Amino acid sequence: MAPRPSPLRLTGHALAQVALVVPTVVAAVFVAVGGATALLVVGIPFLLLGLPLLRWIADRHRAMAAVTLGHPVPADRLPDDDRSLPARLAIWGRDPMTWRELAWAFASVTLGFAVSLLVVLLMVCVVTLVLWWYAAPQLMRVRALTDARLLSRGNHELLEERVQVLTETRAETVEDSAAELRRIERDLHDGAQARLVALQMNLGLARDLMDSDPAAARDLLAEASTTTGAALGDIRDVVRGIHPPVLADRGLAGAVQALALDLAVPVTVTGDLPDRPSAPVETAAYFAVLECLANVTKHAEAEHAWVELDRRDDLLVVVVGDDGRGGADPSGGTGLRGVARRLAALDGSVRVSSPEGGPTLVTLEVPCESSSPRTTPSSATG
Repeated sequence: MAPRPSPLRLTGHALAQVALVVPTVVAAVFVAVGGATALLVVGIPFLLLGLPLLRWIADRHRAMAAVTLGHPVPADRLPDDDRSLPARLAIWGRDPMTWRELAWAFASVTLGFAVSLLVVLLMVCVVTLVLWWYAAPQLMRVRALTDARLLSRGNHELLEERVQVLTETRAETVEDSAAELRRIERDLHDGAQARLVALQMNLGLARDLMDSDPAAARDLLAEASTTTGAALGDIRDVVRGIHPPVLADRGLAGAVQALALDLAVPVTVTGDLPDRPSAPVETAAYFAVLECLANVTKHAEAEHAWVELDRRDDLLVVVVGDDGRGGADPSGGTGLRGVARRLAALDGSVRVSSPEGGPTLVTLEVPCESSSPRTTPSSATG
């Protein structure tokens, strides 16, 4: 447990909070005016000035509240990195934290200001020093609790969001599973099943011709042998699409290295996994990397790509990068959205950084537990 801050340090926080009142008022007014007139365009400059300032001030108060309370006060804002200006404005507008911070600003410059000012005045006045020594921690704790309540989401809200995410990811997982079953059925019907039907017909004809036309029967048997090989190849392809054998044999690092060798773009695979994640995590991560590298091949116009594998406690982190033209937009296609859906079913996440001109970095994070010791060490593959 972190040591409790001294009354002197808390008073320094109170003094800083008093000093931030005027900037908070300015930022709140700019955000309110900008939000009300954003559709008229004239409000956009107010938002571009006011909202970053308000966020910066709110983060300072979060840090002070965290010191006072002894635990973090997270912002939990929606990510807006590497987005265009219209996209960032849209994210700011629908981000619940934007409205929380605006509401906090009005509370901060009224009740919050009064509490912080009282702490400062108690210290300044000589006759109230003893009262200040005992009252400052309590008053600042009240201020910190108020700030934390307004500047971060409560357990009830987090639980509601978690339920919503689970509901969405469950529905998407069921939909993806149904689509995968349809794909397997289609591939088996159009591939292996059709070849096996042809094989059965050829074997029947060969049996009928065995006595009357042995040469024709031998030709049919040779054709049947070829058909058998093709049918086995189709079945292997279907199985590979469900769970690649190399993944089961060599683990995630080895499977990604094997995948890298088959791509037209040179890919370097680095990283060290001390043990193997569970099979669902390995499979989800492998197919996510497969989709990301397919995007590199199709769209990036890259000369080189790389995959970095890392295990941070109970979190598997995979970064897929390339030196291509950049500009990848997760909302612009189904590939990255599919990756996000696949990982979300395991509480995973996807972050994309892809400025125009590159490089593109796709960071995949999946909570995981160890399954078994690794079977092969990871190394660079170029």
